[in-house]
Amino acid sequence: MDRPTVIIGIHGLANKPPVDEKTRWWRAAISEGLARNEGFHDAEFDFEFVYWADLRYDAPLSGADLAEPYEPCGGVGPLPSHGDAPSTTVQDVLATVYEGIDRIEGATGITLVDDLILEHRFDDLWHYHAETSFARQVRGRLIERLRMFRDRRILLAAHSMGSVIAYDVLRSLERDDPGLRVEHLVTVGSPLGLAKVKLKAEEEFGDLRVPANVASWTNLADGKDVVAVTGDLRPDYGGHGAVEVVDVRVVNAYRRPDGEANHHKSYGYMRTPEFSRIARRFTQPVPAAPSHRERRPAPAHGRGLVPAQVV
Repeated sequence: MDRPTVIIGIHGLANKPPVDEKTRWWRAAISEGLARNEGFHDAEFDFEFVYWADLRYDAPLSGADLAEPYEPCGGVGPLPSHGDAPSTTVQDVLATVYEGIDRIEGATGITLVDDLILEHRFDDLWHYHAETSFARQVRGRLIERLRMFRDRRILLAAHSMGSVIAYDVLRSLERDDPGLRVEHLVTVGSPLGLAKVKLKAEEEFGDLRVPANVASWTNLADGKDVVAVTGDLRPDYGGHGAVEVVDVRVVNAYRRPDGEANHHKSYGYMRTPEFSRIARRFTQPVPAAPSHRERRPAPAHGRGLVPAQVV
């Protein structure tokens, strides 16, 4: 019998609503995507959430400060997919520009551009790299949850800075807990391509590659997501055995209540058709193929036996 599954999510940058509300909204976004994109209504799945905003902020977002709640996307039927994404975006142009900066920063180890981006746009990530105690606490929360469900098949969904935390944790667990495995790592809106992030990982782990304890790694990115400005991750993170990063362009259709788009929002990523497809295949076991003894009688006019059909 297949082991039970669990989806574990970890959030990204900036302050968040209270943990119970944030957990409920991630689950709702995943369920909405499963219903609209896969026709899987009233989906039942085990979901755990790793919340760390309280380590950086005195109080969670509420009231007027909560500008980006989860709300179901309007309309019916499947949400926009990668086929609906524009072939070229401003982010694609910026990614080309950043590629040159990345080469220079990687070769020299001087990351002035990344330092400016991280300190002023990705403040939490800057502190994560600068404050050892904060990084230890954040990693500890994810490690604790992964160990709690080590006997399950784990789908780890890591958004934004959460993808950096997830990568660092998985690489450290290669050494500290080699028996722990994650079946599928899904990074969304990830800054793992930033030169500063890559240099920090190389400094700690020696190389950049798919963690040895991961069976699959899919990276989802909206072409207009500023955090994923560096583009695909596969060129930077080498494969481990037969496992390589699979980069997929998606459409993050999230809009704030005032109508303004946010192509980085976690709820939008969690309900994309591409994530829904992964979650459906993960949570719904595939029927086993029949053995050679599982046969059906041939039709009355035929001879012999025919294999049973898999349904």
